[in-house]
Amino acid sequence: QPQFVESGGGAVQPGESLRLSCVISGISLDNYVVGWFRQAPGKEREGVSCLSGKSFRTYYADSVKDRFTISRDNPKKTIFLQMNDLRPEDTAVYFCATLRASMLPVQERCKVTHVQNWGQGTQVTVSS
Repeated sequence: QPQFVESGGGAVQPGESLRLSCVISGISLDNYVVGWFRQAPGKEREGVSCLSGKSFRTYYADSVKDRFTISRDNPKKTIFLQMNDLRPEDTAVYFCATLRASMLPVQERCKVTHVQNWGQGTQVTVSS
């Protein structure tokens, strides 16, 4: 089982930025599609962004395109989510995750049903 350590969440004002980090140990990270998911109060958990292991193909939810960037540093076993121009509707608990093996392209796999293991979550609050 992989171990996750998330960091970088916090409270910011609209328009500001945050960078989430997730160290994933216990696995060969470059063999996995990884992703960030979020769950706002009263809403279902949703896929925000996913990144393939070796081809570096990405998926972004429409609501975060052109504002968020996912990246990974495989030797450091770390994935990142750079979040710019944050909005109140981005307020949620953010979870990093590894996805199950699949032949589907990454844009079709960035869903809760494809997650194999979850991080513990980090709170992001955007409010004026």
